[in-house]
Amino acid sequence: MAYFPRVTDAPLLEYLDVFGGVLLEGPRGCGKTSTGAQHAKSAVRLDRSAAMVELAELSPQTLLAGETPRLVDEWQLAPSLWNAMRHEIDDRQARGQFILSGSATPDDDEIRHSGAGRFGRIRMRTMSLAESQRSSGGVSLRELRHGVSISARSELSYADLAAEAVRGGWPALLQASERQALVFNRSYMQDLFASEIALAMGGRRDPVRMQRLIESIARNIASEATVVTLAKDVSADGGSFAPETAREYLNALSRVFVLEPLPAYSVALRSRSRLRTKPKLMLSEPALACAALGVDATRLAGDPEFFGQVFEAMVVRDLRSLASVELGQVYHYRDNTGLEIDAILEYPGQQWAAVEVKLGQKAVAEAEKHLLTLRDERIDTDKVGDPRFLAIVTGTEFAYTLPSGVHVVPLGCLAP
Repeated sequence: MAYFPRVTDAPLLEYLDVFGGVLLEGPRGCGKTSTGAQHAKSAVRLDRSAAMVELAELSPQTLLAGETPRLVDEWQLAPSLWNAMRHEIDDRQARGQFILSGSATPDDDEIRHSGAGRFGRIRMRTMSLAESQRSSGGVSLRELRHGVSISARSELSYADLAAEAVRGGWPALLQASERQALVFNRSYMQDLFASEIALAMGGRRDPVRMQRLIESIARNIASEATVVTLAKDVSADGGSFAPETAREYLNALSRVFVLEPLPAYSVALRSRSRLRTKPKLMLSEPALACAALGVDATRLAGDPEFFGQVFEAMVVRDLRSLASVELGQVYHYRDNTGLEIDAILEYPGQQWAAVEVKLGQKAVAEAEKHLLTLRDERIDTDKVGDPRFLAIVTGTEFAYTLPSGVHVVPLGCLAP
């Protein structure tokens, strides 16, 4: 299958010029191996056989020998390789030696050095609509940051967006039918319960409770539901599920990069408003929320409320990927007055932007008001500067700039 360029390509090349090794982290199946192989000159895959893992423990230098950059795929299966690579980097005194890819975070090990100064870390996600070439690419975040007016058109209808939400951004599904996508995502969830979580928790898990927890996360996606709320939801069938156990399961989901909460924004305020600090629940791939609840594209399109939640998660997924090209981070904003902003983009140099997410056209005026209130009444712009842009990302057809300067951008137009 032809390689589709990823937003990770440019940061990976940049990091290889800075660090001795680069670690690509992300959920299994998001394309880490393909991207790593695209930029490596030799490779070793530890998941090919148990013998490879044993060899990594017995003779790590044997696996690390090869033309550089050398890809070490699923390195976490042999965590001792971390220190071996660190020593190799120190001994060789050269940049761009190794590309590591991993779909799980190994247990903390006090023997394993942090890798500071030797390894750069890049979070890789499933494909944004821009990467899968579903987006027309008519509006770029870089363009918005330079303050120009916009005009573009999305080719994705409401039904198309529902289909994309159910399909997800897995590279393996680029040419798949909706039926194939449903089978893939359900199988992915089953494998997650049967093996990935078991490995992350050392076998200590109840598959039924884990499935119910995923279903609860799916129902509460893009919300600030607490661990206590999730635990009560899972216990609704009469079984016991303590918040402490829920927290352990959530940690396991984070370790395999399936759960990626959206942190709250911390910023200087000009008013007496107080910031809320709870993260929003987000799955790294929103299609898993649909798979967990057995929702197909037709059913999703017929439930605008739930589709709105999933759509927000899709937008956050894409913003995280697209903003990462310029080292941007994504947060959400909420204060004690009830003002909420779905996404705050923060770039190096104290640059920031704010984005509201609305599936339909009717809520655009309200979203515009929220963004202007944030800029004019909440954020202390004397300390952090004016926003580079304010935008409303929608599921509609046309991109344009409102008289207030707020941009309306269909998700099907968005690009890096």
